[in-house]
Amino acid sequence: MAYTSLQSYLSVLEAEGELRRISSPVATELEITALADREMKSPGGGQALLIEKPTVNGVVSPFPVAINTMGSWRRMALSLGASSVDAVAEELGALMRAKPPMGLQATLRLLGQALELRHAKPKTVKTGPCKDVIYRFDASPPHSGPWPKAPEMGSSEAHNAPAPTLLDLPILKCWPLDGGRFITLPCVVTRDPDTGERNVGMYRIQIYDAQTTGMHWQLQKVAARHGRRFYETGTRMPVSIFLGGDPALTFAATAPLPDGLDEFLLAGYLRKKSVELVQCETNDLEVPANADFVIEGYVDPTEPLRDEGAFGDHTGYYTLPEPYPVF
Repeated sequence: MAYTSLQSYLSVLEAEGELRRISSPVATELEITALADREMKSPGGGQALLIEKPTVNGVVSPFPVAINTMGSWRRMALSLGASSVDAVAEELGALMRAKPPMGLQATLRLLGQALELRHAKPKTVKTGPCKDVIYRFDASPPHSGPWPKAPEMGSSEAHNAPAPTLLDLPILKCWPLDGGRFITLPCVVTRDPDTGERNVGMYRIQIYDAQTTGMHWQLQKVAARHGRRFYETGTRMPVSIFLGGDPALTFAATAPLPDGLDEFLLAGYLRKKSVELVQCETNDLEVPANADFVIEGYVDPTEPLRDEGAFGDHTGYYTLPEPYPVF
């Protein structure tokens, strides 16, 4: 099943009794994650939570926060449009185990898989919902006050309104000793400067200030390998980050695929429909047309590394601050 947006997935969760709305204001620093932590540890993974009025420094954000959306076996299956997670695993396993056919039936099965892969190939479109409202920092100074009223979709005002910054987004501080607020489900898009092959990875993003974050890609990650090539040549590395969209995109960004295998192809295979991509505004990278947010920028090899962390990790311990590239 292909979801047209994250919102369409949340609508399915609500219809299935898997989502609970919280209408009172809840702080992005520690409060949202405290609620989510209790929910995740309840029987069956609890419910997904839709925080309708998250607050940033006491100011209600116009953007709701969804959390624990895939925190149970059932919700993971729903996110992939499957009867169970095991069914998805078996389907992927059969694809990976495919061998040269030895008979007519095996040939037909392999042709069917090939046809699904052909339909899964991502395709480029001219525009999409992620371009309904565009803010460019080179068109107006950074904005540090309350988020301005969003202009009408597609209007020219979208290009001229004061640009909100990373500080305005309802990004969470998860644990008391964390070094700051972190985006923990960012899909990070980079490209190999030699082969042109893209990678979509998930590396936590610590918010430093209005326009700057950490880029926590560890040495063995594909994006770090891309980065090393840019560091060798001393040229700026274009990077784009997208949030939201079909949950299959989030899964694909976390999947341990071989270097060079397109995560958008895997997402298209899982959702039984090609991922539609649009070109970014400030670089030649492509992102899903139905993403909720796209953050474009760069990593500059001439800039010094900066401490990122501490962060309460999935191991149950804090990872200590370490130097990482700046985005």
